[in-house]
Amino acid sequence: MNDFLSAFDFSNLQKGMTIMNKPKVALIMGSDSDFEKLKGCVSKLKEFEIEVDVNVISAHRTPDKAAEFAKNAENNGIEVIICAAGMAAHLGGVIAAHTVVPVIGIPIKSTLDGMDALLATVQMPPGIPVATVGIDNGKNAAILAAQILSVKYDYLKDALKAAKIKMVEGVEKKNEKVKQLAAEL
Repeated sequence: MNDFLSAFDFSNLQKGMTIMNKPKVALIMGSDSDFEKLKGCVSKLKEFEIEVDVNVISAHRTPDKAAEFAKNAENNGIEVIICAAGMAAHLGGVIAAHTVVPVIGIPIKSTLDGMDALLATVQMPPGIPVATVGIDNGKNAAILAAQILSVKYDYLKDALKAAKIKMVEGVEKKNEKVKQLAAEL
């Protein structure tokens, strides 16, 4: 385990038990040009000790591959699928149509400030849900995936709680800094 998880109490694990089966998330992007915007997602998943399987699959240019990937996801140990796409952004919906594995959509900014991708990702018909995070917000997609997986993997609950505490501490430090700067004016 990495240093991030070493701070947590794993006493709820039975003696001799380890985290043998790491949670597994697939990150699918519609184009390799999306990767720069998704590095934060990959890093955050790895920070949570979640295995990530990264793929480029296009809903429009490789529709058969998209359907096949989705149909086999559960058998391949994928527990959450994150789909990132811009413009028409049909990737999340196409994947969700072919699997019962939870799908999270990341709209990618390319045209119309990403509003086209946001609407294409979030406006799914009944029966084909795609949980959607903000435009280019891969980190939130990773956190949402960890929250979904925490139902099965208890260590993620501790990691998520610790991350929230760290976030609060960061805001408190910034608050004190701004108060100090304002007092000096």
